[in-house]
Amino acid sequence: MYHSRNLLYGKGKYIFGLILLLFISAICVAFSKTDTDDFAIARREILLRRIGHELLLQSGDKTSRVLPVKKIAENEYQIRFENEFTFQTDSLVNITQRLLAQDPLARDYVVNVVNCENTSVAYGYAVSKNRKDDIVPCKGRKQPKACYMINIKFKPLGIYTAKNKYFLVGGLSFLAFVGFVFFRPAKPKVTLLNDSTSLFTLGSVVFDAKNRKLIINENTLDLTGTETRLLLIFASSPNETIARNRLQKEIWEDEGVIVGRSLDMFISKLRKKLEHDPNVQIVVIRGKGYKLNITS
Repeated sequence: MYHSRNLLYGKGKYIFGLILLLFISAICVAFSKTDTDDFAIARREILLRRIGHELLLQSGDKTSRVLPVKKIAENEYQIRFENEFTFQTDSLVNITQRLLAQDPLARDYVVNVVNCENTSVAYGYAVSKNRKDDIVPCKGRKQPKACYMINIKFKPLGIYTAKNKYFLVGGLSFLAFVGFVFFRPAKPKVTLLNDSTSLFTLGSVVFDAKNRKLIINENTLDLTGTETRLLLIFASSPNETIARNRLQKEIWEDEGVIVGRSLDMFISKLRKKLEHDPNVQIVVIRGKGYKLNITS
């Protein structure tokens, strides 16, 4: 009875700590959102001026200026130019897509090239995060030399809409329920103590566990977190048979799931990355498990 009471008390502390941590994280994100967006918007304006600069270079103009970018509405900006110029529609589309790909908030936007004199739209197109929804007409046409302004309107990205707020509250309640029902102490993953234990020499392969990399003949291959933990077990016991159930338990059991095919898949991925050195192989020991076989 006493043990059960302590267990319930421990679960309650766990749930309370989880909810408190998520609540504090949500508040921090909410308060930091403005500063993050301000930085992203300032960076976006630099990218917009870069679009104007490259567009002038494409037209053969290396001397005239791109005027300061003007914000003409919420999520809409205007690129202005000192002199008249001409442009290829393909060049404008390619330049904007390439540069705005560096803006994490610019997923969907509409571009309109406007004549300065009568504000009529000389050319326009729309770009979507889903490329099949792009609307790009009249490719391959050269526009006449004139005074142009480029208006770019971005689709707003609201993180904390009412819908998301309800989702956050519902998510917290669900996590609290799951934590109470399925609570159990987590088995710690394999950890690295210091730099000396994070570097392993496996034949001609250097395994950097801390940075999740394989270095083979000055070439570097990146490893996923699961691949790193798996190879770390092998590297700690080279030429020794590692039981299959041990690998499954140490890699996946603390995540609540043990899937045999997942182990086979990651073994296959590691073999492919180690195949550059034929003296380093992960071999199957039938009926027992696997072995990292290193021959001189």
